[in-house]
Amino acid sequence: MRNFHIKTCLLGLAGLAVMASCNSDDEESMEGAATVNVSLVDAPADYDEVWIEVLGVELLPGDEPEEGDGWVYIPYDEEDAHINLLSLVNGNEAFIGSEEISAGSISKLRLILGEDNFLVMDGEEIPLTTPSAQQSGLKLQLDQELMAGIQYDLVIDFDAAKSIVQAGNSGQYILKPVLRVIAEESASIEGQVLPIEAHPVVYGVINEDTVSTFADETGSFALRGLVEGNYTVIFDPSEEYEADTLLNVPAVDGEITVLDPVELEMAADLEVDIEAGN
Repeated sequence: MRNFHIKTCLLGLAGLAVMASCNSDDEESMEGAATVNVSLVDAPADYDEVWIEVLGVELLPGDEPEEGDGWVYIPYDEEDAHINLLSLVNGNEAFIGSEEISAGSISKLRLILGEDNFLVMDGEEIPLTTPSAQQSGLKLQLDQELMAGIQYDLVIDFDAAKSIVQAGNSGQYILKPVLRVIAEESASIEGQVLPIEAHPVVYGVINEDTVSTFADETGSFALRGLVEGNYTVIFDPSEEYEADTLLNVPAVDGEITVLDPVELEMAADLEVDIEAGN
């Protein structure tokens, strides 16, 4: 009978801050790197279009001072840096970027905008005045612990309706972003497959979706960024060894399912040839 255990990370959300605490008996959960993805969404607003120029985001590791140079920059690499916020509703989102960050924590997130921001009303393009204080980025508190092997999705919710202010009778519109950030965690399945000479491809299958990875030089593997559910894990080795399959392997958001080592058997026809040679 195959066994596995789960490393657990419990997530709690409160307003702008995302608080998390991770409990694990295995110190390896705080070694290595976590993957952080950043996306942008919006709430509806009473304009035809609202365009902002996104340059990127910065993340501050928990052990780095805010005024230091430890911020991790994730650029928005699209050829056109402009995003229409009002297109980011009903489940749509704009992917900003992704970065591997050492396990530990992130204390703050900073969204960096350019100066070319505008809205469209009744077919007319109206510039959005951007206060100079925003040049250094829009800062959000984010006390999020990171566990190695887990993929974290940081979703910035940009409320366009509350972020645009009309300046008296001047006809000017000022962009004063109202933001919140939400952290979502994916699941991972990790383990080791032996012998290392088998060099298998490892597949994780759930419904119609399949993810895959290779075992490394020690036979270790990690299927990361998984949706929650029960997976069929398939080990497809080189021709000298038999494939193997594990059924109903659970993957839980924010947790790492660790499998017991899997030992692959030598292919039956190869065993016969070896015996005949003896």
